[in-house]
Amino acid sequence: MSNLDNNWVKGFPPLLSKDSRVLILGSMPGIASLKAQAYYAHPRNAFWPIMSALFDIKLTASYDQRVSALLNHRIALWDVLYACERQGSLDSAIQKNSEQVNDFESLFLNYPDISAVYCNGGKAWNSYLRYVQKPLGLHDIEARCLPSTSPAHARLDFAAKLSAWRTVADRLHTN
Repeated sequence: MSNLDNNWVKGFPPLLSKDSRVLILGSMPGIASLKAQAYYAHPRNAFWPIMSALFDIKLTASYDQRVSALLNHRIALWDVLYACERQGSLDSAIQKNSEQVNDFESLFLNYPDISAVYCNGGKAWNSYLRYVQKPLGLHDIEARCLPSTSPAHARLDFAAKLSAWRTVADRLHTN
């Protein structure tokens, strides 16, 4: 299964460090991210501008530098789904019967200091609850749904998304 053949898409490995305390989960990378082999690569996705505003990460920095800065802030990135069948980039196009979930049991065993999970949008949130939190009984790990940073989620403007995402920075300042 290649990343873009036959509408099957496969996500990326997690970006994390032994110091990670917060895990931000998406559902599945979109076409722009898959082509760039980088999380949140769509130029209109608000993820990196939000991280820049919260953690003073330079938007002009290379992808590797931005990832390193996130890791230095004890933030890990991953997606709930390992692979799925989807035409296009929208979460609503994911074929439910094709959803394959990442190995969260190993992740939480190997990174026990992760104490909070923030889901980037409703699809990530619902998938996390269904496939991860409930089956693994992760009720002692804080979990919240934050507004999607996707340009497809235009109901909220940047300021409103940024305000909601401040909870990530607040969480790290209390740990």
